[in-house]
Amino acid sequence: MKPNYYIKMEEQLNSLSGIPKLLLHSCCAPCSSHVISFLTNYFDITIYYYNPNIYPKTEYEKRKQEQIRFINELKTKNKIDFLDCDYDTENYNFDLKNIPFTKEGEKRCYNCYLYRMKRTAIKAKELNYDYFTTTLSVSPYKNSLFINEIGETLEKTYNIKFLYSDFKKKEGYKHSIELAKQYNLYRQDYCGCNYSLTNKDKESKI
Repeated sequence: MKPNYYIKMEEQLNSLSGIPKLLLHSCCAPCSSHVISFLTNYFDITIYYYNPNIYPKTEYEKRKQEQIRFINELKTKNKIDFLDCDYDTENYNFDLKNIPFTKEGEKRCYNCYLYRMKRTAIKAKELNYDYFTTTLSVSPYKNSLFINEIGETLEKTYNIKFLYSDFKKKEGYKHSIELAKQYNLYRQDYCGCNYSLTNKDKESKI
């Protein structure tokens, strides 16, 4: 039976004292919208924008600028910062080159989650954050079991606390859509990588 990661997250949040620091990996502004608005009640948040999977670079830059605009416009209870990263797409493509893409949510996606979340965990440890997590689970197209299993493993590997999540629950995904409309956020029509772009184009021609 799949664990209820939303309940696990609530248990963690209820046990917090003070205002811990959270390094939050974000894939894009729309997905981050609900997550930030919810977690700002508990944490000082730094958005970690590490997404070398996004193709092409023009799309990457467009999503990044929307992320920056959103956090500048959003009123939050606690502090929010932005930590930019290099467009590390060459290393990403090299490391995942032998993993085939079948459809979204399967093996290549698992390794894509792992690649980005590992970098987040390492950076959180390096910069002395209290927790790390990712916005990925807000999407109904992302496998929350994969995401949380990866996070749990990284927590043990790097000795940095992972915040469990299934942000799509309790109408989190619906709220993200509402916020995207409210802030007029650019909502992309494919996940990000060249495979998902190609797959989207194929489906649009059917």
